[in-house]
Amino acid sequence: MSIREISSMLPRGLRTWFIIHFIIDMLFAIPLLFFPHWFLTLLGIQIGDPLLPRLVGAALIGIGGTSFIIRNRGIESYRTLLSLKILWSIAAIVGIFFSMMHDGHVIGWIILFVFGLFFTVWVRYINLLK
Repeated sequence: MSIREISSMLPRGLRTWFIIHFIIDMLFAIPLLFFPHWFLTLLGIQIGDPLLPRLVGAALIGIGGTSFIIRNRGIESYRTLLSLKILWSIAAIVGIFFSMMHDGHVIGWIILFVFGLFFTVWVRYINLLK
């Protein structure tokens, strides 16, 4: 199946959102994985052990990278990855929200908003695929 045929079967814009998601994930993942102290200090977040930020960076590479890899695949691949993205987003939203109630940095609210935006996008598209 050609890219044009796949694109015609997908809801308009979904493939583009997957590419946007890949880019945003990589913008955060690479510095979290390789330069966690520098990157998080830049964002105003102090850390001790870099294990967890690096783990988050690895997760973002996995999720964002998969978005890029499957961008030319069929609807079933999109459905599966949308389900993963919805679960990841809602879990992140809950975790970030609880963190913000404890010690809220401005950047945390921005990250919460971004996850909320992506959650809304993914739910919209999974409903369009049904």
